[in-house]
Amino acid sequence: MSNIIITGASRGIGRAIALALADKNNNIVLNCVQNKDLLAQVQQDIIKMGGNAKMDIGDVGCYNNVENLVACMHHFYGDVDILINNAGISAIGLLQDTTPLEWHHTFHVNVHAIYNCCRLCIPDMIKKKSGRIINISSVWGNVGASCEVAYSAAKGAVNAMTKALAKELAPSNIQVNAIACGAIDTEMNNHLNDDEKKSLADEIPVGRMGKPEEIGKFVKQLCNSPSYLTGQIITIDGGWT
Repeated sequence: MSNIIITGASRGIGRAIALALADKNNNIVLNCVQNKDLLAQVQQDIIKMGGNAKMDIGDVGCYNNVENLVACMHHFYGDVDILINNAGISAIGLLQDTTPLEWHHTFHVNVHAIYNCCRLCIPDMIKKKSGRIINISSVWGNVGASCEVAYSAAKGAVNAMTKALAKELAPSNIQVNAIACGAIDTEMNNHLNDDEKKSLADEIPVGRMGKPEEIGKFVKQLCNSPSYLTGQIITIDGGWT
């Protein structure tokens, strides 16, 4: 039986991860910042599939909200076994047009949230000398993207955190890895029109955008991967970058 926290689980990649992990042997605490109705539907879908799930609503970029999230896990299921840091936002625009508030908010959601969740979940894992942390990142954290400097910088920070934390926690048998996603067909890319999506797909060697379900399936594999796999930024982008 594994106790799993998934942030940003109401839609897109987070939802796909939650459904991929829906199983009678998994207890899942689902988190999102505001889409309570969508999150409730994910919870019901997991229960219909024979899994166990509870909900938590709160901005995980705020430390006290993560305290409540972890307390929810402890109250219903016990110690955290697996932490999946999926909550994130994109930020598009020229750097000189990015306001200080937008810059800080991008890091608040994409970076500070991971710090908060890791800091509060790691003690459970150290106590058991076992655990897995999976961070959902982006290829832009590897190579950077024009007009997405804030997002690229934030995901670059996620990648660096992943590598450093993996080294720190390896002696405690805790694996830390990140998935650098390419262009995935989610609401985060809804700013693109159909022609732009087609042009993007033409740039990708496999000829299409990725599906959230493919990321969910890969996360499930990582949850069961050999313990020797740690500190890796694993790219899944159809050969794009």
